[in-house]
Amino acid sequence: MGKRKFYVVWVGREPGIYEEWSDCHEQINGFPGARYKAFDSQTAATIAFRGDPDDQASIIEAIAAHRAEITKVESRSNLFDIPEINLDAIAVDGACSGVPGPMEYRGVDVKSGIELFHVGPLDDGTNNVAEYLALIHALAYLYQKGDRTTPVYSDSKIARGWVKNHGHRSKLERTPRNGRIFELLDRADNWIRTHQTENPILRWDTKAWGEIPADFGRK
Repeated sequence: MGKRKFYVVWVGREPGIYEEWSDCHEQINGFPGARYKAFDSQTAATIAFRGDPDDQASIIEAIAAHRAEITKVESRSNLFDIPEINLDAIAVDGACSGVPGPMEYRGVDVKSGIELFHVGPLDDGTNNVAEYLALIHALAYLYQKGDRTTPVYSDSKIARGWVKNHGHRSKLERTPRNGRIFELLDRADNWIRTHQTENPILRWDTKAWGEIPADFGRK
């Protein structure tokens, strides 16, 4: 079986990311000035699709992200060797390219590495906002399941502080482009102010343990 590929079409009938060569070929075949490229992971393809096909830096960033992703997967076994880590937990993290810039966040099961939720990319956000929304999303996710004991790891002191203070303190300017982000912020603030959570919010010790399992690998 061949290695799985993800095909980015920047210029074609319908630009996007395709998992099948036949679908990609349909978008570029006979299309004037078509631009496309294959990548080995969805992460790399997503980053590349958001960039400029003529900007080699964006392509290099995508490839580096894929390599970081592989390294992270290969090093997951190290987590089981660190007794201080509670494996029965959710780890959250956010990422943002620029300030403001495309923002996304996700939550990952620490023990299995399975992604539990992933939101974004969303236009014109910040890293702090992403990490705050990730924490609230994880708490709401557990609350909905009736789970009041599973802890949530975050490596963001600011995001943990905003949750403790029951609301964000971001100075991000509201614009037509980031309306969706502010919808999520309003919902998150309202949720944390109206729900009593018992799930522990724990600090991920990056210096001692390495990158948090939900890290996007873009440092």
